[in-house]
Amino acid sequence: NVASKCGLTPQYEQLQQLQDRFGSDDFTVVGFPSNQFLEQEPGTADEIAEFCSVNYGVTFPLSTKIDVNGATQHPLYAELEKTADSDDGHTGDIRWNFEKFLINADGEVVGRFAPTTAPDDAAIVSAIEASLAK
Repeated sequence: NVASKCGLTPQYEQLQQLQDRFGSDDFTVVGFPSNQFLEQEPGTADEIAEFCSVNYGVTFPLSTKIDVNGATQHPLYAELEKTADSDDGHTGDIRWNFEKFLINADGEVVGRFAPTTAPDDAAIVSAIEASLAK
């Protein structure tokens, strides 16, 4: 889940670097904008896409804005939140913008990473590489 007006927004650049590095290996970053954390994603889908493209060179797909927690939670996140965080074992509600999930080619969630874990962190990169090696 991503947001344009968050202190973690510069992670877009590293997410794009992962897309550039692994995109030819059947890997895709997908961003899910959410305005649930201090309303840090107020724009329309077009405004969000333009911001990401202009400021961070984002070429990976972005969904329309969704809710990642609560009564109107998107069904994808109802499944994703069942996975334990690789850093601290947290399950349940998404804690903040830029919580990251790795899903393998079989649709299995193989990693969950805290919002503050940088996309280019060794744990994320090695999890991507291991998933692609199968």
